[in-house]
Amino acid sequence: MHDILEASYQTEGSPAAGNRGPSIWDTFTHQDPSPIADRSSGDTATDSFNRWKEDIALLKSYGANAYRFSISWSRIIPNGGRTDQVNSEGVKFYRDIIEELLRVGITPFLTLYHWDLPQTLHDRYGGWLNREVVDDFVHYAKVCFESFGDLVKHWIPINEPWCVSTLGYGYGAFAPGRSSDRKRSLAGNSKTEPFMCVCFIVIQTLTLKRSVSVGHNLLLSHAFAVKLYREQFQGKQKGSIGITLDCVWCIPYDENDGACIEAAQTAIDTRLGWFADPIYKGHYPASLAASLGDRLPKFTDAEIAVVKGSSDFFGINTYTTSLVPFVSLHVQLIVADAIFDDVQDPEEPMSTKANVTENGFPCKDKDTHAAAEAVNDADRVEYYRDYTKALLEAVNVDGVDVRSYFAWSLLDNFEWAEGYTVRFGVTHVNYETQERTPKASSRFLEEWFEGHKLK
Repeated sequence: MHDILEASYQTEGSPAAGNRGPSIWDTFTHQDPSPIADRSSGDTATDSFNRWKEDIALLKSYGANAYRFSISWSRIIPNGGRTDQVNSEGVKFYRDIIEELLRVGITPFLTLYHWDLPQTLHDRYGGWLNREVVDDFVHYAKVCFESFGDLVKHWIPINEPWCVSTLGYGYGAFAPGRSSDRKRSLAGNSKTEPFMCVCFIVIQTLTLKRSVSVGHNLLLSHAFAVKLYREQFQGKQKGSIGITLDCVWCIPYDENDGACIEAAQTAIDTRLGWFADPIYKGHYPASLAASLGDRLPKFTDAEIAVVKGSSDFFGINTYTTSLVPFVSLHVQLIVADAIFDDVQDPEEPMSTKANVTENGFPCKDKDTHAAAEAVNDADRVEYYRDYTKALLEAVNVDGVDVRSYFAWSLLDNFEWAEGYTVRFGVTHVNYETQERTPKASSRFLEEWFEGHKLK
């Protein structure tokens, strides 16, 4: 499948429309001082809550045959919990989008969580810091399977758990902004919360003693949602379900230097392996366990039985590659085939099906240019040309079973901590008028999609 994608908070806007409840990103972006580069928020974003039909028409014009997008948890269940009311307006909103996609011949891929936890759950018990969130997430997933599963055949429960754990609870750069850095956050512990500890968490006026592990709870939420789908829905709905993970691929700066080789593998273990190894191999990476010691949680036998094998495919979000230990932000190495090496490991094979669920590039300084200039995004065209070439080599030379390729993103949009200062879209958006203008990269993708259809 040849595809483009978006995420709900980055594009929808209209945070209170249709009875949507607030998410942690609504709260985070409205702090004072603002943690966002340009002090912006997703309050309007690309106004896709109101312009989604226009966006689908763009997709169709670009020749995409699939569209990956995320659902806002708090638009489906405003307060988020398993005893809280389901919002019928939110269900109808997404079902209308899905029906329109299918009407024009575009296959929907649904992501259930792209970082916008309902604020009520964070206030109620600490959100991802609390094991309670697993049961609430599984209930939310069940509502979605029941509401959309007759139409949707491709599911991704969790998007990029590393970003949630590390950027949200380690660096504090993403919502909910918890960190040990007291200049950035009044609460949080970067050494423990992304991983594990037994500590006291203060949430507003409520103090709870909890076993804290954001990453662990994300893995369990994913796995138990998959278990539910397989047991209650997959047989009749005939869909696939799996995780999507992100990785800045790392290669040794000196391939003859053992220290470089070890450092590169450790870097991969710490980002990709942290979540991939439990799902595909049944355990955390040895290097991560050695580094974290008792901060890394242990799976019970019952938990690992659910976690291992809880993905029908290997989903990877990839943007660039780093040289280790020397790292240059200006190095762009095309190693799509290397990313799939781990999938093809003969000793511990992962799923043979692979989906490139995100791949994109922000052109330098294009955020300051008018549409007439910004649409000539030659750097992005070059990037997509090189990555799609490497992708085809992974398929045709290395024999990787790649099922889909998603370009990030359809539109310029709200880019999290960077606000609107960074543009990844293949469509230029004038944020004042919301006018959409196709860029040269959209035409490249259109031609590439057309030239690589299955015969």
